[in-house]
Amino acid sequence: MQALPFATIALVFYLAAAIWQGMTLLRRVPPRQGIVRLLATLALLLHIPVIVDLLGRTSGFFPGFTTSVALFMAVAANLVLVASLFKPVLNAGIALFPLAGVALMLATGLPSHGIQGGMTPGILLHIVTSTLAFALLAIAAVQAVLVGLQNQALRHHHIRGIVQSLPPLTTMERVLFELIWAGMVLLSIAIVSGLIFIDNMFAQHLVHKTVLSFVAWGVLAVLLIGRYRFGWRGMRAVKWTLAGCGFLLLAYFGSKFVLEILLTP
Repeated sequence: MQALPFATIALVFYLAAAIWQGMTLLRRVPPRQGIVRLLATLALLLHIPVIVDLLGRTSGFFPGFTTSVALFMAVAANLVLVASLFKPVLNAGIALFPLAGVALMLATGLPSHGIQGGMTPGILLHIVTSTLAFALLAIAAVQAVLVGLQNQALRHHHIRGIVQSLPPLTTMERVLFELIWAGMVLLSIAIVSGLIFIDNMFAQHLVHKTVLSFVAWGVLAVLLIGRYRFGWRGMRAVKWTLAGCGFLLLAYFGSKFVLEILLTP
């Protein structure tokens, strides 16, 4: 399969979807969610066969850095599309769609060495829940940025532009915490299943991932407790969300990047 042409066209569709939604947010074009979803869906239809092809070339069962990033971003883009049918989260695609396209291009151009390992139902549970948790919390991170921009604009009495295009701040914050709760449930399952079912953690260089995942879980747990007990919201919620998601990003991809990109001759 010639992956590069598929990846290139997918990138074009992703960028077109993100640009249209971004222009909508800036009130430069009328909102056309159907067009945005169509463009992003076409991108995903090209993204998925490339991922399948890359996974087929992987020497081990667990995909390497670039393939993993492309896979996770495909799931995140798909979740944005599905969730946008029920919640106002399509604006998250402004950031996630281009990232998905760039990740796919990198995966087709850079070698990705897999990690050997056997498939069991427990490991499959860990992989699925990890992927979904990362995707949901990636959407939450973008949602937090939008909440932060909206909060700052309202504080300075700027009620035009982006503020007019976004749902009310209370709605944006409610959706943010719904995403965090769902991501935390999946992350909890992923951590527990990883501890139970993955053997030879030290040999597979997974200690850093586990520690950082616990840190991310702890940060987000404190945020949810603060929200429930003390009504945390606004910029405090944004900062804690971005901190937790940042640790999770390091957990999922930091060690892979160092081992496979920086330290591979």
